[in-house]
Amino acid sequence: MADPIASKQPAPMIYIVDDDEALRGALGSLLRSVGMQVQAYASAAAFLQRAALDAPSCLLLDVRLQGISGLDFQAELLKSGSTMPVILMTGHGDIPMSVRAMKAGAIDFLTKPFREQDLLDAVGVALDKDRKSRESRQASSGLAARYASLTPRESEVMKLAASGLLNKQIAGQLGTSEITVKIHRGNAMKKMQAKSFADLVRMVQALEPPSS
Repeated sequence: MADPIASKQPAPMIYIVDDDEALRGALGSLLRSVGMQVQAYASAAAFLQRAALDAPSCLLLDVRLQGISGLDFQAELLKSGSTMPVILMTGHGDIPMSVRAMKAGAIDFLTKPFREQDLLDAVGVALDKDRKSRESRQASSGLAARYASLTPRESEVMKLAASGLLNKQIAGQLGTSEITVKIHRGNAMKKMQAKSFADLVRMVQALEPPSS
C-alpha cells in the first residue's frame, strides 16, 4: 500500500529552456511519461518569469540560446544565489565548453542527440541533489526557529554548557544558583528538541557561523 504521506509530496518539476520547439515537446513527453512535471520555455527571459514551485526540481538548459548563452545564463543563476541543479544540452559541444559548465556546477553536459536513458539518469542525479539540498535548508531553518524560541538566559546557558563548562562553573560565571542553571539547561534541551547533551552540542556548533 502506498504511503499516504509520501503520496502527497509534489512530483518533481523539470524546467526546460531550449529554443527548439520540437525538442521541448519531445523532452516534455519523455519526462511526463515517468511521472514528472514539466514547464518548457523558449528563452531564459521567459524562464525567469515563472512562478516559484515548492518541489524538487532541475533545469535542462540549452547552451545556444538567443540573447544569452546557456553557459552565461548558468553563471547568472549562480550569482543570483540559485541552487537549482543544471543540466546543459548542446548540439555543438566541445571539451572547453563542457569543462566550463562542470566547473560552474552543472550536473551533466549532454551532446545532442543523446540517449533518453542518459537524460533520465542525469535528471535523477540532479533531483537527488536538489532533494538533499532542500532537506538541509529545511533542517537549518527548523533549528534556527527552535533557537529563536529560547530566552536570552537559556541561550547563554546552552552555549556555556556546550563549551564544556559544568553547571557549577556556569552558575559562578553568571552569578546565579546551580539549580537555576539546571532549569535553564533543561528548558534549552526541551525547546531545541535535543535527544542528548551531545545532540545539543552539535546543534550549537551548527548555529555558529563558520570561521573565516
